[in-house]
Amino acid sequence: MSTEQQHNVNLKGLNTFGMDVQAQSLIEVTSIADVKQLVSKGTFQGKFLILGGGSNVLFTDDYNGVIVLNRILGKTVIEESETSVVLQVSAGENWHETVQYCVDQNWCGIENLSLIPGCVGAAPIQNIGAYGVEIKDVLESVHFIDLETGQEKQLTNDACGFGYRNSVFKHDLKNKVLITSIVIRLAKQPSLKLEYGAIKDELANNNYEHIGIKEVSKAVIAIRQSKLPNPADLGNAGSFFKNPVVPKMEYDRISNQFPDVRGYVVDDQHMKLAAGWLIEQCGWKGKRVGDTGSHAKQALVLVNYGQAKGADVRQLAHDIIESVWNKFGVRLEPEVNII
Repeated sequence: MSTEQQHNVNLKGLNTFGMDVQAQSLIEVTSIADVKQLVSKGTFQGKFLILGGGSNVLFTDDYNGVIVLNRILGKTVIEESETSVVLQVSAGENWHETVQYCVDQNWCGIENLSLIPGCVGAAPIQNIGAYGVEIKDVLESVHFIDLETGQEKQLTNDACGFGYRNSVFKHDLKNKVLITSIVIRLAKQPSLKLEYGAIKDELANNNYEHIGIKEVSKAVIAIRQSKLPNPADLGNAGSFFKNPVVPKMEYDRISNQFPDVRGYVVDDQHMKLAAGWLIEQCGWKGKRVGDTGSHAKQALVLVNYGQAKGADVRQLAHDIIESVWNKFGVRLEPEVNII
């Protein structure tokens, strides 16, 4: 067990925006015992930030506190039957590699979430989702450490308060817990979700004789790679904004004025608008401002062309939010955690 503290650590390689900032100190945890040790030392009583893959964070300045790097690893099958498997996955595991592991086992449920960047621990915080699937659809429970008491606790799916890109971990439990693992239930009999986005078209283009979860995963990967820049080549944090959910009456108002608006039914009373379309209509898609800008293939993605500061990206996001508000009367919200 080691929780050695490093000082004045450069975070450029630990955030996918590639922001060249320093952390006052950094501690890597690789076990539950490590986390409990930090609780006993009082580490979480000061300023701290728990970091996984760094794929959903924008640093706007040096971090004057402790970065706790969650590197707790491991995958364990805890229950299995003829129809399903229950898998416990540690928070420090890479999310996409976890999806591919499950796809290789022919376990169905998260193949639509292929190529989402980040670590497993962030999945329930954000209630990550793509192409008609969210983590809440397969999640049984979330295991974590109470950062005040050091106790190991867990919440079942119903207690996690899941919503669109939302959970109790972003509100009541924010900065109060460190997620150590999640438990998910996957099906052995595929029940494919192909209705959302371009999955059907991508599958049709490949003329597969058989369509299973491996083919769906490949299709999702191809679609994402065609639209989203690789952070290794161009700094970004994926979709910077949430797709706004508006009352049906509000959607009708917008669609009357802008018939081409893209929207999806949430329930009888609400519609979800495509934030990328709203941003594109305001002229931002592909627009470069200094060393940042909106990506040419996906307006939702704000990028760092190499030398942008976090404050530059934050200002660009502010300007986009204001222009969408002025044109459509819709307020965009960042999906990325701005530090």
